[in-house]
Amino acid sequence: MHYHLIAALAALAAVPAHAQSTGDPLPEDRADKPAASEPITISGSATITSDYRFRGVSQTDRGMAVQGGVTATHESGVYAGAWGSNLAGWGTFGGANMELDLFAGVKVPVGAGQLDTGLVWYLYPRGADNTDFGELYAKLSGNVGPLGLTAGVAYAPKQEALGKWFLTGANAAAGRPDNPGDKEDNLYLSGDATYALAGTPVTLKAHIGYSDGNSGLGPNGTSLAPTGTYFDWLLGADVTPVKGLTLSIAYVDTDIGNAESAYLQPNFSRGQDGIGSIAGAAVVMSATTAF
Repeated sequence: MHYHLIAALAALAAVPAHAQSTGDPLPEDRADKPAASEPITISGSATITSDYRFRGVSQTDRGMAVQGGVTATHESGVYAGAWGSNLAGWGTFGGANMELDLFAGVKVPVGAGQLDTGLVWYLYPRGADNTDFGELYAKLSGNVGPLGLTAGVAYAPKQEALGKWFLTGANAAAGRPDNPGDKEDNLYLSGDATYALAGTPVTLKAHIGYSDGNSGLGPNGTSLAPTGTYFDWLLGADVTPVKGLTLSIAYVDTDIGNAESAYLQPNFSRGQDGIGSIAGAAVVMSATTAF
């Protein structure tokens, strides 16, 4: 299964030109960037969403989130910025219950397409120091006629935040680590497609992702790959009724079943009551304004 997915992503990567990222966007995609008229362009965005889903798993206890980001882009293609969101549920994020992503990268033309590569550092302000981690990413974007395609890979080297500290959710809830200080890595492969409906402000979008990481829980009772390996996907649409405003709706789901994730409970449920899953199917709606 792994080899088939990698081959499919490689085929997507071979397509030239630009495509809008969908699904689980990398940080630099979280703000629209206008055409540069100066050496450095500052852009940003603010979003309100019914659920913050990261690779298919809710980071806000299946509740609402307010998010915002800012990016500085040099005419050479080098960029840097920050993006943040409130958090809830899913283990113990600690501190401000906030995710703050600091990122930097560069975009360069590859044929008629574009390669985007960089580093993002995930911070949880005033939370435990060992919950922060870094991840390298690369994307290659292109299109076939009106169809935009993007292939992506993100790799987080071995770090304590990704380690298998707790073998079960019960141990995490009790604060009894099985392997304190354990370090693991994580791999994420993704494919995205967009299709703009001619003559309308509507863009259809689809996303599929594959995670491969530790099957236990990290020091804050969470994991980038809760069951070790899993798929996430998204189908939806973006509507831009006026410039600078995007309304989105998407069906989001994973292949993580209740039985498969039972050992993660109570962490992996809404309200941490041990019932249901924060990776179950949901319709997510959001509104984003960009500058």
